[in-house]
Amino acid sequence: MTTPRSAVASVLVVDDEPVIRANVAEYLHQEGFAVHSAASGEAALGLVGRNRYDVILCDVNLPGIDGIEVLERVARVSPETFVLIFTAYATVESAVDAFHKGAHDYLMKPIILREVDRKIRRLLAQRDLHRENQWLRRELHREADASDMVVGRTPAVRLVVAMARKAAPTGATVLITGESGTGKELLARDIHRTAQAAKPTDGRFVAVNCAAIPSDRLEAHLFGQRAAAFSTTDADAPGVFAAAGAGTVFLDEVGELPPATQAKLLRAIEQKEVTPVGAAEPVRVEARIVAATNKDLPAEVTAGRFREDLFYRLNVVVLHLPPLRDRREDIPELVEHLLAKHAGAMGKKVAGVSREAMPLLQAAAWKGNVRELENALQRAVILGEGPLVTPADLPPDLAPAADDPSAAEPLDEAVRRFEKRHIERLLRLSPDKKEAARRLDIGLSSLYRKIEQYGIGAE
Repeated sequence: MTTPRSAVASVLVVDDEPVIRANVAEYLHQEGFAVHSAASGEAALGLVGRNRYDVILCDVNLPGIDGIEVLERVARVSPETFVLIFTAYATVESAVDAFHKGAHDYLMKPIILREVDRKIRRLLAQRDLHRENQWLRRELHREADASDMVVGRTPAVRLVVAMARKAAPTGATVLITGESGTGKELLARDIHRTAQAAKPTDGRFVAVNCAAIPSDRLEAHLFGQRAAAFSTTDADAPGVFAAAGAGTVFLDEVGELPPATQAKLLRAIEQKEVTPVGAAEPVRVEARIVAATNKDLPAEVTAGRFREDLFYRLNVVVLHLPPLRDRREDIPELVEHLLAKHAGAMGKKVAGVSREAMPLLQAAAWKGNVRELENALQRAVILGEGPLVTPADLPPDLAPAADDPSAAEPLDEAVRRFEKRHIERLLRLSPDKKEAARRLDIGLSSLYRKIEQYGIGAE
C-alpha cells in the first residue's frame, strides 16, 4: 500500500518587508508550491476568506493587524491550515504565546530559505501521515463499517436501535415506519443480525419490495409455487418464506400488498404456515417477519385498503425512523461512515469533508433522507481529486431546506424558522397539544396562536 500523494500545496507568505516577501515567495514557487503573498494582516485575511491554504508564513510584526491576531483568526476560520510565525525579536515568552494561540512552528529572522522549505515539508508530511492513519483505520474496520447498520447518536435514533435490539431475540413481528430513504432495511438487517447472535441458526435475511413485484406474481414469490401451477415451469419454487428458513423475511412497502395476499400473510403470521400457489396442502414456515412502510397504515385501515386484523398482527413492536431533517446532528457521523464505505469500495483514499463542504451537507433539505445523502457522497468520492470532499464535488443542486434557520441572514427570520421547525418537531413527537405545550413550556393558548401564525399543519 502506498501513501496517497498530496496535491500541490498552497502557501501564503505574509510580511510587510517587500524584499523578504518576494524572496520567500519566489523560492517556494521554484520548489513547487503554489504561492500567494500579502503585505499586511488585513490583506492576508482577505485572501484566507477567498482561498484555501495549506500553510501560512506570517511575520509577527505587521502594520495594523499583527501576526498573532492573524494566527488567531486563521485558527478559527481555517483550522486545517498550518501557520508558521517568524520574527526578528524572538523570546521564549513570545514563542510560547504563539504556540498557545495555534502556531505550528516558529522561525527566526533572518530567514534561511532551506529551513523554511524543510519546516513546510515536515508539516505537510505530518498531515499526510495523519490522513493515511485515518484511512488505514477505516480500511481495518471497513468490513464492519460497511455492514448494515443504522448510524446516529441522536436520542430518537438511539432509542429506536435499543428497542430493535431488545425485540430482536424474541422473534416478535416488527413494524418499521418512516419516510423513504430513512434506513428501514438497515434496521431490519440489524434486527436479524442481533437475533442470529443471540440464537444462531442457518436462517437467512430475505428482503422483498412488495411494490416492485406484479401482484399476479407476488404470492408465488412469497409463498412458493408447485410445478403444475404454471405451464412454463417444470420445477417447484420454494418461495421467500421457505428460503429464509429460521431467519427473517423483510417485507418492504407492506402497505402495497393486494387484499388476497394480505389474507395469506395473516395466516403465515398466525399459523406459521403458507400454501404455495398450486399446492393442496400448506407447509410449515419458521421465519419471523419484519415489515416496513412509509404509509400511514391506520389511515389505510380506515380507508379499507389494509386489513385491520393484519395491521394488529404487524403492529406488535413498532419502530419509527425519523427523517434526516429531524436528526441533522447525525450528519457528520453519517458522512464519515458513508465516505468510508464508498471510498473503500472504490479503492480511493478520502480522509473526510472540508470545512466548507460540511455546512452545505448539514443545511441541505435531504428530501430523500439518508439515501439521498449517500448518493451525494458516492458522487463526491467518484469525482473528487483530493483527500477531502469539497463543495465542488457535491451535487450542484444541493440547496438548504427552505425553512432552515442557517439559510436566513436576518436574525429575526432565522429565529422564526427555528421556532416553527421546533414546534413542528414537538407536535410530531407529541400530537396531544396540551402535552406539546407542556414540553415547550408555554401556555396552550400560546401554542395555538403560534400554530396559526406559522400555518403549521396547513400544508
